[in-house]
Amino acid sequence: MTTLTGNALWDTLFAPHEGSESIFLHLPDGRTISYAEFLGHSARLAGALRQAGLAPGDRVAVQAAKSADALALYAACVRTGLIYLPLNTGYTAAEVSYFVEDSAARILVCDPSSEETLAPVCEAAGARLLTLDAAGTGTLADLAIDAAAFPGAEPRTDDDLAAFLYTSGTTGRSKGAMLTHANLASNALTLREHWQFTEADTLLHALPIFHTHGLFVATNVTLAAGGAMVLMPKLDTAELVRWMPEATALMGVPTFYTRLLADPGFTAEVAGGMRLFISGSAPLLSETHRDFEARTGHRILERYGMTETNMSVSNPYEGARKPGTVGRPLPGVELRVVDRESGAPVPQGETGIVEVRGPNVFKGYWNMPEKTAAEFRPDGFFITGDLGRLDEDGYLTIVGRDKDLVISGGYNVYPKEIEEILDEMEGVLESAVIGCPDADLGEVPVAILVPSPGATPDLDAIAARLGETLARYKQPRGYEVVEELPRNTMGKVQKAELRRRFSASRGGEEAPR
Repeated sequence: MTTLTGNALWDTLFAPHEGSESIFLHLPDGRTISYAEFLGHSARLAGALRQAGLAPGDRVAVQAAKSADALALYAACVRTGLIYLPLNTGYTAAEVSYFVEDSAARILVCDPSSEETLAPVCEAAGARLLTLDAAGTGTLADLAIDAAAFPGAEPRTDDDLAAFLYTSGTTGRSKGAMLTHANLASNALTLREHWQFTEADTLLHALPIFHTHGLFVATNVTLAAGGAMVLMPKLDTAELVRWMPEATALMGVPTFYTRLLADPGFTAEVAGGMRLFISGSAPLLSETHRDFEARTGHRILERYGMTETNMSVSNPYEGARKPGTVGRPLPGVELRVVDRESGAPVPQGETGIVEVRGPNVFKGYWNMPEKTAAEFRPDGFFITGDLGRLDEDGYLTIVGRDKDLVISGGYNVYPKEIEEILDEMEGVLESAVIGCPDADLGEVPVAILVPSPGATPDLDAIAARLGETLARYKQPRGYEVVEELPRNTMGKVQKAELRRRFSASRGGEEAPR
């Protein structure tokens, strides 16, 4: 990547379109928003943030509905050098509290309906609470009406932080991955070229914008290309089918494609004008890949990345797209598969830990220098924690997670977070959460419970408690009660055995690991 100056992310994504009357956003109701309108609104929001006393480097946490205004707020943060922290809209107040406090966010922006619930969170953290709804109204919008538009963009170096994305592991507290201007800008430019996006493209955008796929891949690539997006509030197969004749590309998780295939209205004719279908965030079954090609003639392009690295690997735009693989390393990205203990590369075809190095790789974890150091090799390679193998053509297949992460509908579910709550429940001695196959979501969390002596866990009460504590996608879709958990000689719970046992009993094969 060429060294960027000024404000790397602004100069790459936004500045080239200032004053452009080209359409940036198509809204579900048929309205359109030009680049000039979008960037003009972002300047007013930026002025409001500055008027609120924020300075470059301050954190802005956002738990707001997907909308044009929410995207404009992201642009406003880039423009003013603020660090953008998107939060899953399904997070509970307890979860939001941790992110706001840990990041030391100066402002939390939420939907007006959450204002009463989140006000105590902000009071405890010393943050200001502002509101923004899907229609673009709220106290933040009110501030923007009176604020002077922020001109230009705040100078930032390539190494300055642009965003935090929190990602937890199977143990310990959630970690704030620090992404720089150069991380995001370089990846957007690389993907634009690799996937051949241009100003002629219209992307169907049905992903959430609170994690890397919907915001830093789909949105940033579209901006870098100067194309347009159909901004859908959420996945709606009928809406995808309705808009597809007007579009050229779709980025989604495997669930998008299984649901499209289940819709009789999704035909080769509907997809006839599409240039590219991209899938990521979770493994795509080879069966889905084959069925999709049989229905439409299109071969889905799979790619691989993670919160800490943005995109690192992709099947080619031109050339073989191999089902079951995520392709080769992107230009400028180095990848190796190594032995877990020694760090030495494993022979081609053998499974090991995937490690990557490149301009896309994050700066480290916020306020966690020891954790950051532990996740990087001395030569700068980041240890992803994913298990993979390389074939004779250099294509990577992800075999599973080094730890027991569950990926449900493209969202990461960390068993330890759920287990810690379950283990405190009345009647529960201990628990283990595993992923079981699901035709729609890929896999779903299932809780295995060991009762306390003489007790019988109240499964309805447990489910209700988790419903109050955890976002919906994290809540177990099933509960199994067993006498004891299988362990090895070192006392470690054997989750592979649990997956084998309960995947079969729930009518499926064990999810690939």
